[in-house]
Amino acid sequence: MPNKENAKKAVRKSEKRTQHVKVVNAEIKSLRVKLRKMIDAKLVAEATEVAKLVSKKFDKAVGKNIIKKNTAARLKSRLAKKVNALKAK
Repeated sequence: MPNKENAKKAVRKSEKRTQHVKVVNAEIKSLRVKLRKMIDAKLVAEATEVAKLVSKKFDKAVGKNIIKKNTAARLKSRLAKKVNALKAK
């Protein structure tokens, strides 16, 4: 347990930030699952809209240093590839 005030404050900030990161990651994960289910069900229009939303969430998370830039780019690319393959069918 920290003794100094600034160390105590650092612990409080760390806990608060951790909670925020968990919320953002859970939101992104739930959208990715939703998109995957739409792709499996072959719902083209809905999948396209959700893909845009997921992409936006990834970009915001990158801007706030929650997710690394290349990780977000890789996941966005994979999802876009699946949506585009669905459109082509």
